[in-house]
Amino acid sequence: MPSLTTGTHPRLLALIERAQAQTPMTTAVVYPCEASALKATLDAAAFGLIRPVLYGPMSELRAIAAKAELDLAADTVDFVECGTSPVDAARRAVADAAGGAMQVLMKGSLHSDELLSAVLARDGGLRGARRLTHTFAFDVPRYHKLLGVTDAVVNISPDLRTKTDAAVAACEVFRQLGVARPKLAVVTAIETVNQAIPATLDARELVAMAGQGMFGDAVVEGPFGFDNAISAAAARTKGLVSTVAGDPDILLVPDLNAGNILYKSLIYLAGAECAGVVLGARVPVVLTSRADSAFSRIASCALANILALDQA
Repeated sequence: MPSLTTGTHPRLLALIERAQAQTPMTTAVVYPCEASALKATLDAAAFGLIRPVLYGPMSELRAIAAKAELDLAADTVDFVECGTSPVDAARRAVADAAGGAMQVLMKGSLHSDELLSAVLARDGGLRGARRLTHTFAFDVPRYHKLLGVTDAVVNISPDLRTKTDAAVAACEVFRQLGVARPKLAVVTAIETVNQAIPATLDARELVAMAGQGMFGDAVVEGPFGFDNAISAAAARTKGLVSTVAGDPDILLVPDLNAGNILYKSLIYLAGAECAGVVLGARVPVVLTSRADSAFSRIASCALANILALDQA
């Protein structure tokens, strides 16, 4: 089990400790047919964040665990035999979640689109009123609080409706994390509206929607360049008058390219750790990557635990 005694990411550590004080959520771990996926599952269970149910081929899972010296003890892990098809495993897990048996879905070693396709299936029972979007909560050592980013994982070229759903979901996440009135910065390449840059037009529309109460009790401003979203000094230099600049809780990025590059830059250059979850379905979906750290995987399970409890 990895150590969580870190002084560089205290905000995520506090999130994990909050989740540990709650009831662990029954979590469908979908097709965890590699050692890293199994270890992440067992780590999250050991920290009291999830009650894992493994969906996949039982004999193969046991063989992988034995080779990696991982203990799939009967009092820790349950199994649902699904054969060797990851698609079948995803469909079965989604059906069980739709029926109320599972409170969280967690990706194993199948492709993300295989899991999300099952979540989005019209006959799957998990589709919600909003589109699926992803929210990260980053603990960046040089930033003064948790920093949300949406959407850096799911939607490639989001239209205005999808950005609206992403903003609604991210604001809800941060309210559940204790931020009563989240500040959301709509980030684009520049801080002015330009007809040649569609993301700036979307920013203008999102700000107008915020004025009509679309995002609840939240402050939404933009467009911002990344510099003047994060730095109040940079905003002042460019003549921006803003209550969000230098203090955003959430950054809404223009597309997957920008969001994914920002995500990896924060991790690999800024020393950040993160928790992330897919929202918009009837249960949270943990969509971690093999490259994610053990700390990040545990933090993502903690975030899903908190959100699932609030949805119950």
